[in-house]
Amino acid sequence: MCNLIINNGFGPALNDSEGVLSDNGWYDTNQYNLDLIFNTRMKQYECLTNDSSMAAAIFVPFYAGFDAQKYLYGYNISIRDAASLDLVDWLQKRDEWKRMNGQDHFLVGGRPTWDFRRLRDDDSDWGNKFLNLPVARNMTMLLIESKPQDSNEFAIPYPTYFHPSKDSDIFDWQNKVLKWDRKLLFSFAGRTRNYPDSIRSRIIDQCRSSSVGEYLVCGSWEINCQSPSILMNRFGRSVFCLQPRGDTSTRRSTFDSILAGCIPVFFHPDSFYTQYTWHVPKNHKEYSFFISEDDIRRNVSIEQRLSAIDPMEIMMMRREVVNMIPRMIYAESKLNTLEDAIDISVETIINKVNQMRRT
Repeated sequence: MCNLIINNGFGPALNDSEGVLSDNGWYDTNQYNLDLIFNTRMKQYECLTNDSSMAAAIFVPFYAGFDAQKYLYGYNISIRDAASLDLVDWLQKRDEWKRMNGQDHFLVGGRPTWDFRRLRDDDSDWGNKFLNLPVARNMTMLLIESKPQDSNEFAIPYPTYFHPSKDSDIFDWQNKVLKWDRKLLFSFAGRTRNYPDSIRSRIIDQCRSSSVGEYLVCGSWEINCQSPSILMNRFGRSVFCLQPRGDTSTRRSTFDSILAGCIPVFFHPDSFYTQYTWHVPKNHKEYSFFISEDDIRRNVSIEQRLSAIDPMEIMMMRREVVNMIPRMIYAESKLNTLEDAIDISVETIINKVNQMRRT
């Protein structure tokens, strides 16, 4: 665990022996390290104040995702809920909380919403109940996957492997991925699922049977999806990257593929469109393609659908995907001219709080 969180949550620096990655800013980052990554950057925020009465918004530096993850397996609910209950008790006693009853507070949890939404006080149920506590519901919660119907909960990007320290690192990478020779029409990286009505097996079958598609096998015994170089190489060779739902609706793979300039193909709106509304263009057709899960179950050909897209439209979509890269990543420090995922998140939170104050 300690090795996973070094370098302020980015993990160990990567040595690109295969020559796929760019020169600077690459780390072996765990997808659940957002708590530490975000908290570290907030300490560097250029407009921090010690006077909470002057604050536009108040960040709560609680490691909600780490707390949930530590007790997910084999612990009773009293242990799983202990830190959450202590936090809300402490917050309610603070003067800054009392001004807006917590509506100007925000908090980050680097796990899906379902890990914080246990409905019953039963040891057999999953997760803790942090997001179901009345006090917690007053705050804004930033998660790697949200419940879109909840007005106080918003999804922000999964951490990828790229954490540049300057704008030029991003420009260099964008130029590199635009020049890649993409010989594959589409690819999918992931594990099989045995869930009822899962479409993954159908997608994998189509990848394997197509001369222009490819399936990258993932699993605890495979290194393919644990190697950033292998992933970037595969996604970089593909025009489209298939992104069905994972264990939950969203996948880190989506952000890895965008980082490689690969156009994502979604099969359910909750995989991306209803989630990351702060960070992506409103017109989903500008950067992605959609095939419904029902179409896949009816054996609609992915290859035929994607082959029918005009090459000029594909080029425009790829450019939009590459333009999105800065907004999808967590930079090592504040960039000069570009906004990363943290800049956009904090700016949107402040605007949200200001709007509440005016109403």
